[in-house]
Formats: sequence, C-alpha cells, structure tokens
Amino acid sequence: MTEKKEYDVLVLGGGISGSESALNLAKQGFKVILVEKDLSLGGKMIHLSKVFPTLDCSACITTPKVSETARHPNIDIYTFSEVRDIEKLNSGDFQVTLVQKPRYVTEDCTGCQLCEDKCPVVVNDQYQWDLVGRKAIYVPFSIANPRIAAIDIENCSLCGACEKVCPANSIDFSQVEMQTPIVVKTVIIAIGFNLFDPTLIPRYGFGKYKNVVTSMQMERQLVPTRPFNNVLRPKDGKMPDNIAYVLCAGSRDETVGNPICSQVCCMYSTKQAQLLMGALPMADVTVYYLHIRAFGKGFCEFYQQAKGMGVEFIKGKIGLITEKENGNLLLRYEDIESGNIKEAEHDLVVL
Repeated sequence: MTEKKEYDVLVLGGGISGSESALNLAKQGFKVILVEKDLSLGGKMIHLSKVFPTLDCSACITTPKVSETARHPNIDIYTFSEVRDIEKLNSGDFQVTLVQKPRYVTEDCTGCQLCEDKCPVVVNDQYQWDLVGRKAIYVPFSIANPRIAAIDIENCSLCGACEKVCPANSIDFSQVEMQTPIVVKTVIIAIGFNLFDPTLIPRYGFGKYKNVVTSMQMERQLVPTRPFNNVLRPKDGKMPDNIAYVLCAGSRDETVGNPICSQVCCMYSTKQAQLLMGALPMADVTVYYLHIRAFGKGFCEFYQQAKGMGVEFIKGKIGLITEKENGNLLLRYEDIESGNIKEAEHDLVVL
C-alpha cells in the first residue's frame, strides 16, 4: 500500500458519461479521480459507428471528450484499474482501495506497435468482438487514450521478442499489482453495460452458427476502424445480401429472467439497418419485432425513414433458427398479424 491520496470525487467508469461527469466537476474546481477498468478511456461509445437518430459520428463525439478529460489538470486518470472496496467513514467521506493492474509496459511506450509485429502469439481481439485476432502484446485500438501497449500475460509465451525490438525499452515483466488507499467525498458510478449473453437462448443458435452475430459484432463491421473492408459473413467471408434482425433477444423474456424492455434495441437496430442500406445497397434488411418503441425525440421519424429506405419490418416472434448446408439460416417464426407460423431464409442474422 502507498501513501493515502484525497480527492473530492471518484468517478467509476471512463466512458462518455464518466468523462462528462469528471469534466463538469473538474471545470468547477473539484479534484477528481477517474478510474477505468479497461486499457483506454472511451467506453463502449468509442467503438460505435453512429448515434441515432441524427447519425452523427460516435467516435467524433467521444474522442474530443476523452482528450479533454485526459488533459484536464483537475483530473487524475487511472486506466486498467478497479476499485476493490468502498467504506463510508464516520466523517461522511469514503475510504476506497484503488487497484492498479500491471500492463507490463511502462508509460514511456510510444505506441509504435513494433512489438505487435514481432509477437508470435495470436488470440481473439476483444475490441473487435472476437471477429479477428490480435497479438499477445497490443495497443487496444487505433484511437486509444492513453496509446500505450499492454501484454496479455495469460497468453504471452514469454519469448522476449517484444522486449528486443522496443525502441523505448518500455517492456517491464517485473510489474505487479499495486494498491493505493484514497479518500473521496463523493462517488459517481458510470460503469456502462454488458451485452446479454445470447447463448442463454439456445434456439437462436449463437455460438453454434457462425452467421448468427450480436449487435456489437455487426456494429464493428460498420465503423471506419472495422476489421474487414466491408460487411462480411463470419463463416465464409461472403458479403450478405439478405440480413435479418431479431429484436427483444434477451429482453421482455421471463424465461431468461429479464421481463422488461431494454428501450434501446428498436432504434439501435433501425440505425444499423439504415447504415447497412448504405454499406450494402443491394441487400435486403428485415427486422423481426414485437413492438416498435420509438419514444424519443425524432425516433418515430427515424423509424419511418428506415421504412422509406426499404427496410422491412415484420411483427413476428422468432421460435427457432437453424442452419442450412450453404451457411444460410432458416428462421421459423409466428407472424403475429396473421397468427400463422412461417419460415424465412436469411444469410446473416443479427441478435
């Protein structure tokens, strides 16, 4: 444990909401500590393509905010760190244990990525939602802040190739986890979200059929920093021309313990459908839904705009997804308008 530090505010989470909170407080003269568990600030939003209903560039909104946060003198930032304990003191303040995990790369790193070129180990890239691979030593993504490499020690072969080529001598395998006690007056929790685990609904085939993907896997194929040159099917690399969206995957479903509406899926899927119509002009996009929740400002117009672009909306409940020999997917669903059971073939399904 090191010497105790004191701050006015602890912000948990370095995404768009955490950065905005930290900046607003810092500009008022408060001393802020911002703790992010990931290797970079930016959260989920920096990995998105565009925001709805305006279709403004998501990274263009997030990157300046992150840069301003990183430069502000009243904000101390700890990435790849977490808070282990929060205890309220008799004074009303909070005693917090801050844990800094080792990157095995010092802050002298220039982000040149020569180490990545030489590293022989390839694993799934979590920042591309496992669509492609990354090296055991890596810079998280091109616009990461801070742009410092990290070693995935669980997958590192300890071959020393990165250490030999590093021009800044930044590789340090002696780093260990560090704990720092801090005292804060206020705690703001802005920890973001995790995607619902689609393997909990086995009838959808996620994890079994490669051409059934999550919304974030599709999102990564629509951004400028996408892993491929265009939108491709994961199984065979073909460009899809008949894409289905299955809404309420994990929402409004008591069988998986989540009977409530997420309030984001309808417009989020509508946004992706519009972007797909631009990326793949000849593709057909079908959205299977229970109810369209277009409750925000401009949302109904956004929904009508998608319909005008040619996106087909079918009020139907998906019962089963199976795979054909060519990799296409057969969706069996209840057409709620007619009450009949129908089937439809698509070459890519987005949950």
